[in-house]
Amino acid sequence: MKFNPEKYRITDEPMKPFIDAAEIDTLLQHARPDKDTVRGIIAKSLDKHRLSLAETAMLLNADDPELVQEIKEGASRLKQAVYGNRIVLFAPLYIGNKCINNCRYCGFRASNKEAVRTSLNTGEIISEVEALEDQGQKRLILVFGEHPDYSPRFIADAARTVYSVRKGNGEIRRVNINAAPLETEGFRIVKEAGIGTYQIFQETYHPETYKRYHPSGKKRDYEYRLTALDRAQEAGLDDVGIGALFGLYDWRFEVMGLIRHTNHLEACYNVGPHTISFPRVKDASSVNLQEKYRVSDEDFARMVAILRLAVPYTGMILTAREPAAIRTELMQYGVSQIDGGTRIELGAYAKADHASQNLDKEQFKINDDRSLSEIIDELIETGHIPSFCTACYRLGRTGEHFMEFSVPGFIKNFCSPNAMLTLAEYLEDYATPEIARKGHEIIEKNIQLLNGNVNASEIRRRLERIKRGERDLYF
Repeated sequence: MKFNPEKYRITDEPMKPFIDAAEIDTLLQHARPDKDTVRGIIAKSLDKHRLSLAETAMLLNADDPELVQEIKEGASRLKQAVYGNRIVLFAPLYIGNKCINNCRYCGFRASNKEAVRTSLNTGEIISEVEALEDQGQKRLILVFGEHPDYSPRFIADAARTVYSVRKGNGEIRRVNINAAPLETEGFRIVKEAGIGTYQIFQETYHPETYKRYHPSGKKRDYEYRLTALDRAQEAGLDDVGIGALFGLYDWRFEVMGLIRHTNHLEACYNVGPHTISFPRVKDASSVNLQEKYRVSDEDFARMVAILRLAVPYTGMILTAREPAAIRTELMQYGVSQIDGGTRIELGAYAKADHASQNLDKEQFKINDDRSLSEIIDELIETGHIPSFCTACYRLGRTGEHFMEFSVPGFIKNFCSPNAMLTLAEYLEDYATPEIARKGHEIIEKNIQLLNGNVNASEIRRRLERIKRGERDLYF
């Protein structure tokens, strides 16, 4: 990890904010894209180079329908070149929804008297994880409200509990975290539990808008939240995720904020975020927001394509907030990770009966309530390889080491074979006979596409070992 203190610190004073709203506004106001410029920027991205803020602004202002289509087509080509046809699957597990903040868009806000507050105990966490393992899940993100009860040790203990659960061939191999910003020592404590990615979303990068939507609670400190992942990096936690909540302010500004945040992490630590998320504002308990900055489906698709071109090697997450049709479309423009079989009511996975959503018990409305099995079936039908791979994290291919593999494009030599192996595990242990048949067919098809690659014969050998009962094989 390499850090440039002279650029971002003044002796022992707190870190300066690196988001300059005036700079972003100026770049957006002065970006006057023409066809040649936009096509040149797309070509640069297809050559797997990161885009600058100024170049990203050009794409954001390219409103010509012909250019928008070319941006989408470029993003689709880039995604295939970097990620192939893999889609990584995970599930969210809400651990506690107590909160001291008053975010105006969130059903968990402290002032919402309708919200039903819950924190899962150890036994309840185990029951939830067993239910998730019964589905075939291997990757979870644990979600916590911002509250003193959810200390770094509480988060670390929850992660260790999840890792300890085994049911049949089930196990959770990667635990990511979405929780409040911590001090450096707190991040060290959580890191020691063996977590994967630590996600913190800025929600909106526009300072004035941020102040309006966060009137009270610790979260109202824009700069403390903005520099949280710097503290994570300084604690040695180099696998981090960023995001913005689209619909609070102009979507173009938020994209620029995400790119600027990525630039900052790369400049200071030689590694950008492992993932970028871009949830849209959805209905929540006792929430009524203005529609001024609502992001249309058309602009949303365009935005995802621009993000993919701007940050070729960063994972992009699209959650069950979005309906199935939107998720299916946006996977072709750059989305590389989705959740499946999602339940966000605390304790809901272990319940035999999944009733309709009760927003007083949940953070927001989800719009894709399909089971993991249904999503895997659709992914296979559309030519994707559903992946539960966790090999890079477990072999230390994170942070700068991940960039060493991914930037030249070599990561496909690991990820595609590992996707096939984890899919084979799912097919043997959890799939219906029909999904198993289709799944094995797509694995065979993808092995043949390796065109004699040295991995092909070894993949076949490992697939046979999985059929004989071995598990957790990876490159």
